[in-house]
Amino acid sequence: MKITFLGAAKTVTGSNFLVEAAGKKFLVDCGMYQGKATEEKENEDPFLFEVSSIDFMLLTHAHIDHSGRIPKLYNEGYKNPIYATKATCDLCTIMLPDSGHIQEMEIEWRNKKRKREGKKELPPLYTAEQATKSLELFRGVKYDEIIEIDENIKVRFNDAGHMLGSSIIEIWVTENGKNQKAVFTGDLGNNDIPLLASPTMIESADYLVMESTYGSRLHMRNDDKAEMFLNIVAETLDKGGTVVIPSFAVGRTQEIVYELNKLKENTDDEEFIKKYKTLMSVPVFVDSPLAISATEIFRENMDLFDDDVKEEMEKGDNPLEFLGLQFTKTADESKALNEMNKSSIIISASGMCEVGRIKHHLKHNLWNPNSTILFVGYQAPGTLGSKLVNGEKKVKIFGEEISVNARIEYIEGYSGHADQEWLLNFVYSFIKKPKHIFLVHGEEEAQEVLKEKILSTTDIPVTIPDFGETYELSDEIKVTNQVELTTRYKPLRLEVLERMQKLKDEVKDMTEIIKEEIIEEKAKDAEVASINEKIKELEAQIVRILEG
Repeated sequence: MKITFLGAAKTVTGSNFLVEAAGKKFLVDCGMYQGKATEEKENEDPFLFEVSSIDFMLLTHAHIDHSGRIPKLYNEGYKNPIYATKATCDLCTIMLPDSGHIQEMEIEWRNKKRKREGKKELPPLYTAEQATKSLELFRGVKYDEIIEIDENIKVRFNDAGHMLGSSIIEIWVTENGKNQKAVFTGDLGNNDIPLLASPTMIESADYLVMESTYGSRLHMRNDDKAEMFLNIVAETLDKGGTVVIPSFAVGRTQEIVYELNKLKENTDDEEFIKKYKTLMSVPVFVDSPLAISATEIFRENMDLFDDDVKEEMEKGDNPLEFLGLQFTKTADESKALNEMNKSSIIISASGMCEVGRIKHHLKHNLWNPNSTILFVGYQAPGTLGSKLVNGEKKVKIFGEEISVNARIEYIEGYSGHADQEWLLNFVYSFIKKPKHIFLVHGEEEAQEVLKEKILSTTDIPVTIPDFGETYELSDEIKVTNQVELTTRYKPLRLEVLERMQKLKDEVKDMTEIIKEEIIEEKAKDAEVASINEKIKELEAQIVRILEG
């Protein structure tokens, strides 16, 4: 058996692994890179395998960084089965077409610029229609059911507890008279996610390919995050502000709605009840068409919820509904939220603030010191969400510079990913321990910390693979191939060009702003003099770069 790591290698997105075993070639996940613009451009690159040679695919879950390049695969000729849980198949029916719609919108914006520059227009990565067509390849399977691909390959999907339908995949292979078992964790859930069951503990594996997103960090436990959430929201509402929650449309949004619904049952404390009443006195808007559709799919798959939630449902308590909860479907309804003169809670996608309606809500609330932007999920480096969490005081949204005066908070405990403790517990839980562990889906620092923890507490060897490396899984793990990448330094080169374009746009914007200030004499002489000195300094830096 061989595994080639073609995504999520020393980074958190773009999961894609090529497995060669028992005469077959198959993929585990086919995800998009998300976050930095330079990484997202890698989505357009050709696949580093012959699409026609792939016999089948296994999909761990529906998140776009695991599923988002499936329509591109389909467009390039892949027509074989994609195995995933029923809930994952259901979610992909809304998430992949939505991703296609985003591709169309983004390329339309890019093409307007290209047209003005006299350049040829580009096609989208794929369209919503093409994404919809790719869904015909999906084959829904049940948790715990062993699927025989052929006489030599069997697979089983187990609950990963990360999102609805997410899976840890066990793969048994018989090759050259020898039996081997590989386990791919996909994304492992944080052990106390509302609604979902805890990740399944796997009894045995020869080789483990494991995510490591929070390999260097610990989450706060459930009770702490609920109280913290309530305090932040109540304090903001008491000041007359709005709470904006950038949230992933699928998973986090439904969990927050559930948490809001459950807060009232947690305590008899008078102060707590007072804050809860403050929270419940304002409308809570879920502003994402995708989140609305996903919530419907959650309702249709409640058999996957944990036992406590099922018990509540049997009593007639719907965990995804409460008084004051409203869903906004149309763009006009979304815009109206920013024209209200009263406090509210707005949950809106995308969770990293890169695309979607959330950018409009940020534009209308970041400047307001009474409002709060409350982050509840992982923020990839380079994204607008990451910049806000890391304390940037000015950000650009739709070409306009916005001062960050709002309160910025981040509750890490809402993450859908296991923290270091539960990643280690997953490793410890094996009765027959893996011979070797490969760490994927994590930033390098987190991976190195987790690797040291595993090595110091077990005797299991650990590898952090590089992109494009092929490993032969045998008694002696070794690299048998390294994909030659002509684009090895492409991200850095692209970043330089992108920064130049950004600088050009910013200078243009700055010129317009300064022109307006000076012509209308809004700026004082001292301010004009200060601006003049800063422009001189910028000129000098540009000259130094050119001379260098």
